[in-house]
Amino acid sequence: MKPRVAVIGTGGTISSMGTGPLDILDYLANGTVLDVNGLLARIPEAALVADVVPVPFRAIPSTQLAWPEWKELLGLCHRLAAEDPKLAGIVITHGTASLEETAYFLSLTLKISIPVVLVGAQRPASALSGDGPMNIVNAIRVAADPTARGLGALVLLNDEIQAARDVTKTSTLRMQTFRTADFGALGHADGDMIAWYRKPIRKIAPDTEFDVSGLEALPRVDIAYCYAGADGAAIDAFVAAGAKGIVTAGFAPGYVTPAMVKAGEAAVAAGVKLVLSSRAGSGRTFRTERADKSGFISADNLTPQKARILLSLALTKGLDHDGIRRVFATY
Repeated sequence: MKPRVAVIGTGGTISSMGTGPLDILDYLANGTVLDVNGLLARIPEAALVADVVPVPFRAIPSTQLAWPEWKELLGLCHRLAAEDPKLAGIVITHGTASLEETAYFLSLTLKISIPVVLVGAQRPASALSGDGPMNIVNAIRVAADPTARGLGALVLLNDEIQAARDVTKTSTLRMQTFRTADFGALGHADGDMIAWYRKPIRKIAPDTEFDVSGLEALPRVDIAYCYAGADGAAIDAFVAAGAKGIVTAGFAPGYVTPAMVKAGEAAVAAGVKLVLSSRAGSGRTFRTERADKSGFISADNLTPQKARILLSLALTKGLDHDGIRRVFATY
């Protein structure tokens, strides 16, 4: 008997139809995005590996997905698992632009242990030699694999299984765009088997402290990008806009300009939590005497966009400086 896997469709490149098989760049101008039923109808091979249950959601680019859609997706995953005890796993088709952020949010907030696998594509559904069909089939295979249980949300593209916390998009066009720079993939979806090689150590769903079910919004957290000569205008503007937290995308290994330090210290004095991340995409930002004196917190090795999500969730719990530092050392 084949395992049952739900496939939630949210749109993105993987569901987009260009004007022809060679339209692999400007396909969004065509304005045609398949819903999950239309997408799966083009991939009959998916039925060879699982009993697939299509679940419509949105047919939009991932640039339009944020907190409202995250919360709705979270609730939908919980409902599907509760209503179907025989469900082996869930796949979410997603645009690659913000896929890693949705995945990390879910990996911190899901309260179910069945696998949730996010999958995207670098080429549209209409493309010659598109990567979407095989990605979807492999995502279904991973979601149905018992070894994937309890690993938090996972990301599957290019035959590689990645942890939501660690993976990031590294190339605009290449097939191997999703990479885990510091640690590598968890495993591979090979033709003969799902081959696993490591498991995440940091705390992940379903055993996390974050519960967003009763929230109408997440606390505002912004990202201030550091560059040579950067002043404190962005940090000042974010504070004026009501930010409760700010993440800096600093020089590796996390330093920012003196002007940004000054603005950051003023933000901290006003009650804003400030977390130091790096724009490098790899490696830790570490605790220093200078950062401690300023009241700044290290993001560990999280990218700025991931640190923003974790800080926002930490703020929902009303954690103080030391509590937020603990969260970044735990997740």
